[in-house]
Amino acid sequence: MKTDIQRGLVLRNEKCHEHYTTEFLYNLYSSEGKGIFDCRINVLGHLQQGGAPTPFDRNYGTKLGVKAVLWMSEKLQEAYRKGRVFANSADSACVIGLRKKVVAFSPVTELKKVTDFEHRLPQEQWWLNLRLMLKMLANYQISLTEYIPGTMEHVTRRTLSIEKGF
Repeated sequence: MKTDIQRGLVLRNEKCHEHYTTEFLYNLYSSEGKGIFDCRINVLGHLQQGGAPTPFDRNYGTKLGVKAVLWMSEKLQEAYRKGRVFANSADSACVIGLRKKVVAFSPVTELKKVTDFEHRLPQEQWWLNLRLMLKMLANYQISLTEYIPGTMEHVTRRTLSIEKGF
């Protein structure tokens, strides 16, 4: 930390140890790093569920709101015939969001086909193809010729198996 690059990352599972909590690690690093580095807590699961919006969130929400209103105005003009609005096409009910770096409107009927409603996740995770690279970066002893990309499995056991690569 005393070099030019003053960044570090500590990843922690919420069930890793009963005493080494996120708050404990934050207090430890804050105390030991006075004058050398500072610390911040970022609990991803909690951020994904909401909380206090950042300026980025507010700005992005405003941009998405404007795009949504413009999209609705356009759809209303397309569906308006003889004093009535006919919103009976598949793209009349959409969700706005990012799709491959682009803000896009996805019809709800299409999203229903690719959603795992029980676990509130997409059925196909884009990041599963990155697992080989993650294992290589973590210095796992794996054979690159035998690697087969897996599919999303929901963990129901209390312990994870090392043999299966998890």
